[in-house]
Amino acid sequence: MSDTATLWQAIESAAPTRLTALFAADPDRLERLTVEEAGLYFDFSKTHLDAALLDSFAALADAQDLAGKRDALFAGEAVNASEGRAAEHMAQRGQGAPDSVALANALHMRMRALIDAIEAGALGEIRHILHLGIGGSALGPDFVIDALGREEPAYDVAVVSNVDGVALEGPFHLFDPEYTLVVIASKSFTTAETMLNAQSTVQWLRNAGIADPYGHMVALTADPDKAVDFGIDETRVLPFPETVGGRYSLWSSIGFPIALALGWDAFEQLLEGAAAMDRHFRLAAWCDNAPVLAAFVDLYYTQTRGAETRAVFAYDERLRLLAPYLQQLEMESNGKAMDRATSPIVWGGVGTDAQHAVFQLLHQGTHLVPAEFVAVAEAGDHRDPAHHEQLLVNCFAQGSALMTGRESDDPDRHFPGDRPSSTILIETLDPASLGALLAFYEHRTFANAALLGINPFDQFGVELGKDIARAIADDEEALDLDPSTQALIERAL
Repeated sequence: MSDTATLWQAIESAAPTRLTALFAADPDRLERLTVEEAGLYFDFSKTHLDAALLDSFAALADAQDLAGKRDALFAGEAVNASEGRAAEHMAQRGQGAPDSVALANALHMRMRALIDAIEAGALGEIRHILHLGIGGSALGPDFVIDALGREEPAYDVAVVSNVDGVALEGPFHLFDPEYTLVVIASKSFTTAETMLNAQSTVQWLRNAGIADPYGHMVALTADPDKAVDFGIDETRVLPFPETVGGRYSLWSSIGFPIALALGWDAFEQLLEGAAAMDRHFRLAAWCDNAPVLAAFVDLYYTQTRGAETRAVFAYDERLRLLAPYLQQLEMESNGKAMDRATSPIVWGGVGTDAQHAVFQLLHQGTHLVPAEFVAVAEAGDHRDPAHHEQLLVNCFAQGSALMTGRESDDPDRHFPGDRPSSTILIETLDPASLGALLAFYEHRTFANAALLGINPFDQFGVELGKDIARAIADDEEALDLDPSTQALIERAL
């Protein structure tokens, strides 16, 4: 039996101890299972990890060469084996192979020059930004701008990803075409949904009397030639390297709308916060390393307790798009076929809203669902402080209640407790702390993949359905469809 198999056997055979008993038996538990880094406080103490499990997971990390895989990632080696290329999103924030870091800096300066020109009026007066993309080309910018751009925004920003024409109707109705900058974000500049939305936007501009609709457009892509062929002037095409994956791309020129809407200083602080978490992931020992500890928690519940989902609850309205962002990051990265459970299904909600919707199941349902609470210590509003106090009190109380439960002879009022949760407390939600948070989730995803022995940087699983959709759209006669799908096509199309 291999060392890895022996370690997994030890982890899987460990008898679980109730959370309250773990606290009672170890006065140092809180210190052992909390980490403070880059303005974030991570509390994993309400999970079932104990000293023995930590030792076993740390040994597993060594057996799986997590350090070597991490070093290869930072060095810009071809860690994406199935596609034969590196994964260099960290070079965008100054961490990686020197040539890649230099290229990232040069492309950032190109982006800044375009932003300076726009702010100086080179493209006329801009009041609105319409960002077209899908997946990582949309989720990252949408999340960051929504989180940080709420007070006195410089521009109205709409991010449209859905190919459903209804998604375009909102900004088309609200925005004045004359003052709208259209940003088309597509790594390949062939993404079907994005390009159809782009064509419809060109028509919207033309219908409004804009003589040169392409003069209102900026392209963000790893294939600049295709953007130029589409009609966008080369000076308004912002490239990024092929080695930057879509769901890891907001640090590159895909972050252009972030830098334009929030300001260049905010974009730089976002990068600096992420770089701080990069350094922590690279240098901290396994059991003091927030992304690695989080991966240990994930793997304990998926591998030994049969947990198929993980719930993420943002106790701050500004983080309302966190769960959708993480769904792509984690499930597209680690939802791969292998003989072990891989990524849990990530789902979640926002603050007290979720309490009144799904927490009944968390407290008394039959499913084991590890919960993750994300909160911000400093309020993001100027209302009565009671609002934020009640928000935080509810967040902390839910974690406590899940763990301790409540005994009752009435089965309807009995809470079994021993339900695990983690908490991430952000001191202040600003660009640096948000950058650190997002980098934490990236490294957690990578650590999970490394410990399981899978490649988190490809996504072939999204292709099959798209291939069939293209064949249906092209009316390919040789297409062999099942009777149900054929009937649906005949009924609706």
